Amino acid sequence: MTIYDAPSGQPAAIPTPAPGDPRLAALSLNQWTTRYWTVAQAIEGCVRAGIPAIGIWREPLHEHGVDATAQRVRDAGLRVSSLCRGGFFTAPDRARRQEAIADNRRAIDEAASLGARCLTLVVGGLPSGSRDLEGARRSVADAVAELVPHAAAAGVRLALEPLHPMYCADRAVLSTLAQALDLAELFPAAQVGVVVDTFHVWWDPDLPRQIGRAGRRIASFQVCDWLVPVPSDLLLARGMMGDGVIDFRPLRLAVAAAGYEGDIEVEIFNADLWAAPGDDIVGTTVRRYVQYVL
Repeated sequence: MTIYDAPSGQPAAIPTPAPGDPRLAALSLNQWTTRYWTVAQAIEGCVRAGIPAIGIWREPLHEHGVDATAQRVRDAGLRVSSLCRGGFFTAPDRARRQEAIADNRRAIDEAASLGARCLTLVVGGLPSGSRDLEGARRSVADAVAELVPHAAAAGVRLALEPLHPMYCADRAVLSTLAQALDLAELFPAAQVGVVVDTFHVWWDPDLPRQIGRAGRRIASFQVCDWLVPVPSDLLLARGMMGDGVIDFRPLRLAVAAAGYEGDIEVEIFNADLWAAPGDDIVGTTVRRYVQYVL
């Protein structure tokens, strides 16, 4: 029987690894990769495929309930590799910045309830109407400093995620791993780490050195591909591993050499992928992970 990848309809290069295959021991499915599955469906899909960890998003978490989700994850025997997301600290006025701080405190508490490895922080772009990039970065640093005591008390690690520079204006004024580390290093490594997401950092000529610098500050390692040509919707421009130009194996080896021993989380925002049945997406994810990442 020929095994096909979804949604492309092309024959798969390798058979789908069975649940219990040791090659899947560090794999995590970020819930947004199966965008139209509920939390419960994503958890069940991981169990069917033998994926031992899941990255959970706050919006569907709230729909299902934090305590109910935490119990379901425990009952399924899964790890929570990350909770997505906190951040967005760069509001144009103090009142809205304090609202963001309050929401991030709630996110920290949610991550603690789930036993998540980290809370991913997308720090926010320029405030509306502003051109003050350095001021926005100072707002991020101030917010992280304000949140660290609460995160430390809750036993939650904050994970700063640098985003590709094309998102600097509207989503993240941290654009390189070096910038994220400059901020993270102001705090203990156990409290503030960084996310290495291949989609956002693969292009950086200084990346190998910065991964080595990060060492055990790497709180999360996420993989997905960079498509060519770049889709018109930049937010949904991520591709399944093997559909783009990123060479994943050297990045995986560099992260491992730096001391990272956590999960490898597949996080893909792509409307064409989301249109496929969830189990097809998961099957393709598992095969492509083994083929291109391992």
